[in-house]
Order: sequence, then C-alpha cells, then structure tokens
Amino acid sequence: MKPQRQTTFSILAGVALLTLAACGGGPARRHAAGDLECMERAMYFESIRSSRDGMIAVGSVVMNRVESHEFPGSVCGVVGQKNQFAPGVMRRDMGGSAMPMVREAALSVLQGERHPLIGNAQFFHAATYRASYNNMHYVLTTGGNAFYEKRRPEYVTRPTPPGALEGLTGRR
Repeated sequence: MKPQRQTTFSILAGVALLTLAACGGGPARRHAAGDLECMERAMYFESIRSSRDGMIAVGSVVMNRVESHEFPGSVCGVVGQKNQFAPGVMRRDMGGSAMPMVREAALSVLQGERHPLIGNAQFFHAATYRASYNNMHYVLTTGGNAFYEKRRPEYVTRPTPPGALEGLTGRR
C-alpha cells in the first residue's frame, strides 16, 4: 500500500473499531451459559413484553445490579435472588409470539446495550404503583414500569415517575 492509502485505511479501521466498541452503550463482557435464559426470564416476566424499551430497561437494571457489590455478581444470581423479581421467574413457562423479541433484547443487553435513560437505576416497580418512600429518584417510565435509583432524601430531585417514554432503544 502507498503511505497515504495506508494512513487513510488505518484511520478508517480505527473509526470502525471505535464505532463498534461504542455500539450498545455499555461494556461487553463474557457471560455464563445460563445468562441468556435468565435475562430472558427477567424481561419476559417483568416487562409484560409490552415494548422493546421496557425489556431493555429491565435488562439494564439487571446488569446494573450485576456490576454492583450489593447484589450477586451474575445475571442468574440477580434474577434468581429471592423476592426481587416476579414470583416464579426462574421456573414458570415462557412462550408465545413475544419470544423472538425477548431473545433479541436479552442478547442485545448481554452484548452491552443499555437503555439510554436508565443511568444507575437498580430498581423498578409497576408504573401504576405509588410508593410513599422518600428515597426514590425516578429516572424513567417505560414498558409499564417506573425505574428509579435509591438516594438519600435530600438528593432526590424527581420523587414521582416521569411520563412514559417509548421508542428510544436501538432495534425495533
């Protein structure tokens, strides 16, 4: 290759690598064999399979918990933790027409995609539920759930769930 063509090629290759590294919004990492099914289970039973955004947000919370020292360090450990997700999440049957969307969303989160508004949220509840706690800082409502961070009360700037937003995540 001529020097100028080689430099151009090197620059384009570097841009392509940076672009690929930025896809998904989060760091990719190796996952255990059962992580895909566990992620699917969390998304299937918690997002009501209502929207891709809702599933990606649930998956983002799972991954925020995996990265935290306060929760188990694996997807299955987080999803299977007692009283944290839907009753029977690890043993109930999954199926139906939503499964291809659930699988795609679970794979995408495991490959690094995160909901762009989820931030550090590690908690959520049904959007219709109204809690009376003063330490819930809401960041997002999507897919039938309200997502929040637990903060000291004086640092809560959004004490009520925002309006629902859909259509913010990648593939639809």
